[in-house]
Amino acid sequence: MDEHSHKGLGDADYARFAWARFRTLMAWMTLAAAICVAATIVVMAHVQGPLHLATMLGIIGGVGGSVMMAAALMGLVFLSSGTGHDEDVERID
Repeated sequence: MDEHSHKGLGDADYARFAWARFRTLMAWMTLAAAICVAATIVVMAHVQGPLHLATMLGIIGGVGGSVMMAAALMGLVFLSSGTGHDEDVERID
């Protein structure tokens, strides 16, 4: 395979497509994180009674932050694999 035959982030059109796909994934995962946070707050309020602001902020940071961090890292893995960056490591040799 010729080193210039693959499309990667160096191709402006393909880069635009790949980053748009990443942003779409992140938008859906933001919705998923918000649902997880809301569900956790509802369950915690049901079990513990009224929650303090610090507790709700902790839930938002812990649950929401964990879901978003996992989504960002997995999204970047998909971006790297989908654009040929993983194969570029082998082509360097």
